[in-house]
Amino acid sequence: MPSLVDIADMQSALVTRAYPTITIWNRLEGRPRSIDFGRALRAEIRDALWLLTRQWQIGEFRGDDAGSPVTARFQITSAPLTGYRPKEGTATGLDGSIPLETLVERRSIERAMEAGGLGLLDLRLVLGRRFLKSVPPVYQSSLTEKYAFVLPDPQSEGDTERVAHPEVWSTLQALAGRALDGYRLYRYLEDDAAHRPWDGIPVLEADKATLTAAAHALRDWFETAFAHPTETAWDPTRLEHRFSVTAPVEDGTKRLLAEEHPGGHLDWTAFSVDPSGARGSGAPGKARSVIPTAARFNGMPDQRWWAFEDGTTNLGEVRADTTDLARLLFVEFALVAGNDWYTIPLPARAGTTDRVEALVVTNVFGERLWIEPAGRGTDDDWQRWSMFTLDVAGTGKELADMSLLIPPTLAQVENGKPLEDVLFVRDEIANFVWGIERTVPLATGAGRRGAEAADETRAHRERLISANPAPPPTPAAPISYRVMQGVPEHWIPFIATHVPGEVRETQLQRAAMTRIIEGDRNPPKKIRPRTTLLREGLDTTPAQAYFVHESEVPRAGTQVSVAFKRTRGIGGRVWVWLAALRQTGRGEASSTLAFDKIVPTP
Repeated sequence: MPSLVDIADMQSALVTRAYPTITIWNRLEGRPRSIDFGRALRAEIRDALWLLTRQWQIGEFRGDDAGSPVTARFQITSAPLTGYRPKEGTATGLDGSIPLETLVERRSIERAMEAGGLGLLDLRLVLGRRFLKSVPPVYQSSLTEKYAFVLPDPQSEGDTERVAHPEVWSTLQALAGRALDGYRLYRYLEDDAAHRPWDGIPVLEADKATLTAAAHALRDWFETAFAHPTETAWDPTRLEHRFSVTAPVEDGTKRLLAEEHPGGHLDWTAFSVDPSGARGSGAPGKARSVIPTAARFNGMPDQRWWAFEDGTTNLGEVRADTTDLARLLFVEFALVAGNDWYTIPLPARAGTTDRVEALVVTNVFGERLWIEPAGRGTDDDWQRWSMFTLDVAGTGKELADMSLLIPPTLAQVENGKPLEDVLFVRDEIANFVWGIERTVPLATGAGRRGAEAADETRAHRERLISANPAPPPTPAAPISYRVMQGVPEHWIPFIATHVPGEVRETQLQRAAMTRIIEGDRNPPKKIRPRTTLLREGLDTTPAQAYFVHESEVPRAGTQVSVAFKRTRGIGGRVWVWLAALRQTGRGEASSTLAFDKIVPTP
């Protein structure tokens, strides 16, 4: 047999084809045959065999999911939200006439106006001016005198909060006898249906109808311009909003709970399904056929050959250690499976719960596939894949709820400056929890730093006492025993007390420091908070204690603020309400409170 390596006469061997050989070959790539690269870069495909060879080369024939979807047919059921209930209060209808966030967050504006007797002077003045514009000029002076702003007494300790602050005192001096207190008139009319705005004022019989219409217009404007709650969803013991919404389904009423809403933007993540209620579907909708489209995101692999990805998101620059599991999973999803996802448009309305009852996908090979929900199974199964679905409340072995919720929330809200701001912090040295009133409301309707307000009110009380001080006691020893050192008056203490009926479980109860001023002839009085957040139970008759769950004040603390909000609803109506917002605190604090000290006798 001739050797395949050593060929003596190569020319004759080629002519006679004595040996099998390959003399011509082509590369499977674009090869330009001219200096113009335009046609070569177009990557034209003229041969189906070339395309199949290319697919074989990159391993597409080995995949099980090579068929792309071309059509999808689905059917959904929808159930509108029709009921609302704050905490354990009265259930009311939910018809979409008022935004859900406004309905949940609104607080009593009247309580803020009645704080100290003259709260929100700016709003009181607006109410008075609106009323006077609607009455005959001949009665304006008499009405202003009857419903005038009351000038506080600078020598009375009860008026300290209206006299100690210069801006409040100067405003009241300017308004007294010159402007009408609109809220005082509104309160007089609301206290008794028989009250009339001209009571005690000589009025012609022909003008009584005009005054009555002006009073009705004032009442209607105040009650419609601001959202007034009949029952609030704010839970002062939890420092959160608690409420529920309901939707009618085939087997009863489906109840969605929002037990821990801190305030602010309200989304589907705040809700959980009540397992004790109905779990069925809503009204069936019309079956729809759509065309799936590939999901796109910045930086994902491009599906075309010889195409560069968008450089806005460079996934290659993501630095992940072996312990960064979430980051590694994100990079793997984006680079390996990023082009395996398709989107299907789902028509849904705000204020409804929707569930996909059936989904059939047809791929390019004509196969029809029934798609099951990926999150089916037990709700508390940690291996269950779920996204945008509602959690089932409780820890029982409940089936997962596969419905989607689109709450009727607001797209944009304007937030005012805080009128109240309270920071709950732990003081491990003093073994207290303090409610620090960082911002307190003034009578003018603005907020003031709590430290400055506390200093001004204390200075005013010291001036009143210095006018007639008590004689100091005769020193009996060069040193004195001080039971406790004082703290700033805007620090309100909360002490740990046992929960009724429990031996180990504790809760936080609002306490009070005593105000001790040298030379005061009267017994020391308790320092009361000035914010409505901490005055829970103090303004009722009789006064009630205020408790906060101990778990609501972690080591990081918690911050609660109150401010006005404004938005425009879907129908164009403007809504204004007073709302509370809870945020994370800033850690622990120290009040420098000390006990049992020996000090030199003054």
